[in-house]
Amino acid sequence: MLAEAIASLSKVPPTRRVHPWFKADLTDMRWLPINEDLKLPESAPAPLDLLYRFIEESSHRVIYKACGCRTACQCKEYPQDVGCLLMGDSAMESPPSVSREVGVDEAKEHAREAVAAGLVPMVGKARVDNYIFGIKERRRLLTVCFCCECCCMSRYERYFPVKQLDEMFPRLDGIKMVVNSACDGCGDCLEKCYIRAIEMKNGVADIGDRCRACGRCATICPAKAVSVQIDDSLFLEESYNRIRAHTKHD
Repeated sequence: MLAEAIASLSKVPPTRRVHPWFKADLTDMRWLPINEDLKLPESAPAPLDLLYRFIEESSHRVIYKACGCRTACQCKEYPQDVGCLLMGDSAMESPPSVSREVGVDEAKEHAREAVAAGLVPMVGKARVDNYIFGIKERRRLLTVCFCCECCCMSRYERYFPVKQLDEMFPRLDGIKMVVNSACDGCGDCLEKCYIRAIEMKNGVADIGDRCRACGRCATICPAKAVSVQIDDSLFLEESYNRIRAHTKHD
């Protein structure tokens, strides 16, 4: 596939240095796990609060009427009509035939509907989105993709070297995935992992360095053996500042 071939170019050092899609100073996208049993420090905000903060602060909010990835793949597992949310001044360059501007409340409701459908938000600055949406690069575009593991372009991150994943698609600050003794090696989490970061070792799941802590494995585990934990009470502020360093949304 073309997308797979393009993603594989991330392994070529000259391409990473020259092509804007692979430059770490132009992309910083982070997963916001939607797990209800997320373990947080006392009184710490939930990861989705980061998304709501961006929605509230943004100068403009534009919702796409459909997800291009799920529509192209004719996704049967998740709704095709839940599209990306773009924010900032440049979001207004979105084609009106496939998108519409919304207010704060409608943008938040769109996010809640996406999460309720099992889609995981991926938030931040993605240089490739300027190309996808036909928007000139001015560092004034903030993207929220509501991703499934089966169709979304994010699955091509599995072809990126881990070092570049850490630079362009870092985890939320202070987040980790934990597998406890309840794991019986059923393998369901392997099927759910969009980035192929899980393998079986000695009959139990082992989550490797490729993991971006999206939390899907914890959602699907029938034994409740996988959990998402955040140890840093300032994790949202740190992630907010890192994303803000790449783009202006307000």
